[in-house]
Amino acid sequence: MPRAKSPHLTDAELRLMEVVWKRGSATVADVVASVTGDPPLAYSTVFTMLRILENKGYLVHRTEGRAFVYKPAVKRAAARDNAVRHLVRRFFDGSTDLLLLNLLEDREINSREIARLRRRIEEDK
Repeated sequence: MPRAKSPHLTDAELRLMEVVWKRGSATVADVVASVTGDPPLAYSTVFTMLRILENKGYLVHRTEGRAFVYKPAVKRAAARDNAVRHLVRRFFDGSTDLLLLNLLEDREINSREIARLRRRIEEDK
């Protein structure tokens, strides 16, 4: 049975989005040249994945000659916020408190990080 389509970024899609976000715009060839990995991604694979990202609403393209030039339709911060909301809904019953408690309990947080969190909390009051 095929996997359900997800509006969220897969790890592979995120790798490609990182290239486009960093460059501002990119052709398929630009992305192929920028993505590292072993084995390297094939041009056709990258082209297909960029089309999927466009269908998901993360990219738009324009045509320059014979090349498609892709540009982000979603800013990195918006994608990050969407991923965090999805994570909170899926694993923490919609509770940001549970997420924060899990983060605090799961690792040691130094005093500088705690002070930064306190400042952010105070700013939002």
